[in-house]
Amino acid sequence: MVASTAYAEFLREQLAPLGRITMRRMFGKTGVFCDGAMLGMVTENILYLRVDDENRAAFEEARTSPPLNYAKGGKFIDLAFWRVPDRLFDDADEFINWARLALAAAHRVAAKRKP
Repeated sequence: MVASTAYAEFLREQLAPLGRITMRRMFGKTGVFCDGAMLGMVTENILYLRVDDENRAAFEEARTSPPLNYAKGGKFIDLAFWRVPDRLFDDADEFINWARLALAAAHRVAAKRKP
C-alpha cells in the first residue's frame, strides 16, 4: 500500500534538511527520494530506510522488525530496506542522522549501477 497524502507530507517535512524530497509509487509502495537517490520506501504508512554493508551496524536497532521484502519463487527476497524505529520520530536530529546514513547507502547503490 502506498503512503497516504498526510504521511507523505509529514516525511517531506521531516526529511527536508537532506535536500529535495520527492515520492513516487513503485510496486504498490512509495519510493522516497532525495535529489533523485532512493533512500527509503513506505508501505502502509511505515518508513523503511536503505541499508547496505557499510551502514548495517548503525541500523542494528532496526533488526527488531523484519526488513521490507517480497516473495518470489517460494523464497523471500530482502529489499535492503529496514523499518525505522518509531522512537526516531520523536527525535528529529537522530532521525535525520539515520536518514543521512540511508542516503549515503543510496548513493553507493546508485554508483554500482552506473556503467
